[in-house]
Amino acid sequence: MSTATTPAPTAVTAENGRRATSPLRWWPAAVLALLVVAPWSALPLPGLLDGPVGSPGSLQLMATCLLFGALATGYDLLLGRTGLLSFGHALYFAAGSYATNLFLLEAGLPFAVSALLGVCTGTLLALVLGSVSLRVTGIGFSMVTLAFAQAGSILVSRNPGGVTGGEEGRAAPADVLPSWLVGIDHTANLYWLALAYLVLTLAVVHRAVGSPTGRVWEGIKENERRVEVLGLKPYGFKLTAFVLAGALAALGGLVHLLLTGGSTPQTTTSDFTLSLLVMVVLGGSGTRWGPMVGGILYTWADHRLGDLAGSGAVADLPAVLRVPLSQPLFLLGVLFVAVVHLLPGGLARLPSRLRGTVKEKR
Repeated sequence: MSTATTPAPTAVTAENGRRATSPLRWWPAAVLALLVVAPWSALPLPGLLDGPVGSPGSLQLMATCLLFGALATGYDLLLGRTGLLSFGHALYFAAGSYATNLFLLEAGLPFAVSALLGVCTGTLLALVLGSVSLRVTGIGFSMVTLAFAQAGSILVSRNPGGVTGGEEGRAAPADVLPSWLVGIDHTANLYWLALAYLVLTLAVVHRAVGSPTGRVWEGIKENERRVEVLGLKPYGFKLTAFVLAGALAALGGLVHLLLTGGSTPQTTTSDFTLSLLVMVVLGGSGTRWGPMVGGILYTWADHRLGDLAGSGAVADLPAVLRVPLSQPLFLLGVLFVAVVHLLPGGLARLPSRLRGTVKEKR
């Protein structure tokens, strides 16, 4: 008798558990909805933003944060999913921006055509350089990607034929860009464009990681030799990850071109890629949401700490406090070290750590 009635409470408990937890599964949709309607909000967020959420300055900062959150997510396809430490990822981001700009200004092509060709150029560059870089493994791979990135950075700074603008970059005149993406009155459109890029990147990465190819990437990261023993060739799978990450970066370069109104040489440097590396580690490498969170937080802190460093409040402090607080990179470094030390695995591990702490107290 007891055997027949035992499963009933279990079934009820499981059903109640599903009912209790199912609303939590919709939090990404809720956050997305809030982000979509943000341009219509007049809500002030003192300390986080300089003005109301829907003000042009706030939307510009939020769009930049979303852009780099997406870029870090794409970069994590290499670092966190396949175990490839590339120091040249900035090259494909810059290629998407500069190539689009050149097709607009030099070839005089329409924006849509230039944008498509710019992204294709960055993807093709990733295919060509990736096929060479992946011939070596480990630190050798990292050094080859760094060499390619340095070559690209030098090429841009030398300004061959006057097409890159050298150290000053190359602005895209307003008359060659779509009118609905130019001017302070259309900042909301640029914000939605950055949000669309983030959603697309998250969807592509999630789909790729969950595919059979994604499972091979995981195997390569854990033990590449074992994948070879199983009869698979890691080279092709690694090249797929490299090209996909490069294509997403090139698309990000296009969005950055529209956000800033031009192409800047800072995006070609190895420091730019190192910033992506910090974003991924800060948020949590190899996790679904960690790189995005790390990219958003790092970009926000980079902008806000710069404002703090130049504020009068810091200037009036004693020298022992004024000197470090006036250096944004110092503050970012302290933040990074604190997160790595206190939260191994990045910010993405924080919820599980909190749940574990609550269980221990119980």
